[in-house]
Amino acid sequence: MENRDDSFFSDMGCINASILLIIGASTLIVIRIFYIIYRSSKPLYNTPPGPLSTLIVLGSGGHTAEMLNLLAVMQMERFKQRYYIAAATDNMSLQKARALEDSLMEKSEVGLVGTSHFMQIYRSREVGQSYITSVGTTLIALTHALWLMIKIRPQVILCNGPGTCIPLCVIAFFFKAFGIRWSSIFYVESIARVRRLSLSGLLLYKLRMADQLFVQWPQLKSKYPRANYVGFFQVANSQYWTFDEMQVANQPAVYSLDKHDGQLVLSTKDKHSD
Repeated sequence: MENRDDSFFSDMGCINASILLIIGASTLIVIRIFYIIYRSSKPLYNTPPGPLSTLIVLGSGGHTAEMLNLLAVMQMERFKQRYYIAAATDNMSLQKARALEDSLMEKSEVGLVGTSHFMQIYRSREVGQSYITSVGTTLIALTHALWLMIKIRPQVILCNGPGTCIPLCVIAFFFKAFGIRWSSIFYVESIARVRRLSLSGLLLYKLRMADQLFVQWPQLKSKYPRANYVGFFQVANSQYWTFDEMQVANQPAVYSLDKHDGQLVLSTKDKHSD
């Protein structure tokens, strides 16, 4: 009888310990997520520039054209290496990205503009696909995104609306939560979005996954106060995206974009400063 009682209390002790362990781990993850959101809103601390590994998400339906316009007004030598990703069924976007990189190579030396890589990712849901069958394809897309993020490990992610960016941003956010890699996510909403955010933009805004979200219409800024209004991105503006990089010992850098004197400046935040 005593052996049974001892066994019972031993089992209860193991169960209670497991429950406490799960609660403790969950609490730490929640605290970490709130910390990530908190750090994304801190002031900037400018430091000397340095190149960044950058993941650029392309998409059909005008997204690629807008992204290439954006890249055309960036100081590309600041963003090295560049990884272009498009959906596996998108046959045109990577070709346009290659054409842009070829033009950069003609104008500058390899060491100045860095190198570029071109990859594809499975879509979470194809146009016209039922929501039931999209559950399986979404899991496949997340798995593929996980593999790509482990392989690339970007410091910066640039996206502007295609649904293919969501699995990559989700994985990047979880990498932050678990301290694996700190990738700063910058989302630029399409100029076609005048009154409301796209589904991709809304998800990143509501879930606070994007470090910064930019809109090109003032009424969107009024509707989504945490968004950054920057006007229209056009090659004719002759504006350049520059950035400063802070080297913090044994700490991942936290990057942020701001508009200073007509230029968009990518800076870092000191994670140890308040």
